[in-house]
Amino acid sequence: MVEVTQLIGRAREGDRDASHALFRAVYEDLHRLAARQVGRGEGGGLGSTSLVHEAYLRLAKPEALGMGDRSHFFAVAARAMRQIAVDHARERLAAKRGGGLPDTTLGAADRVPADDDGRHDQMVALNEALDALEAADARLARLVELRFFAGMSLEEAGELLGLSPTTLKRDFRKARAFLHARLGPGPLDERES
Repeated sequence: MVEVTQLIGRAREGDRDASHALFRAVYEDLHRLAARQVGRGEGGGLGSTSLVHEAYLRLAKPEALGMGDRSHFFAVAARAMRQIAVDHARERLAAKRGGGLPDTTLGAADRVPADDDGRHDQMVALNEALDALEAADARLARLVELRFFAGMSLEEAGELLGLSPTTLKRDFRKARAFLHARLGPGPLDERES
């Protein structure tokens, strides 16, 4: 099997065959990543397959393939999935609240999908909290994305960020405290330090 890093380089140069091979090489990993997000309710209401395909459509363009290796690719993919999930959640919330559409009858309103018990609101709130964290400390926000959205271990995240395990543990505790203060207890509390 050709190395993912090589496929990224060739796809960036416009090689369509390499782009297709890259998708085949990373599809299962992307699907597991998406399934984790959807399973935690962070998929914005999308299914894991839809989330993978949407993310890959964003990543498959030669100009979007600026990442250098497999780890970086999955970190960028996690961010793309987060953005897609948030966009989808916002669209669902806008539809729920009318979205500028004309008034409708009760019969037609029955066909508007439910809000999945507030998950869309939670997804948007999480995104806003991560944006605030990024404004306060971009490294902490990146660490949360790598751990929570890309499912990386501290060691994997440390390798990508070039930080020691001690620094990463301290940073993750800071990030959890920041997000906890904004959102209350949640899924980040389940991750080990």
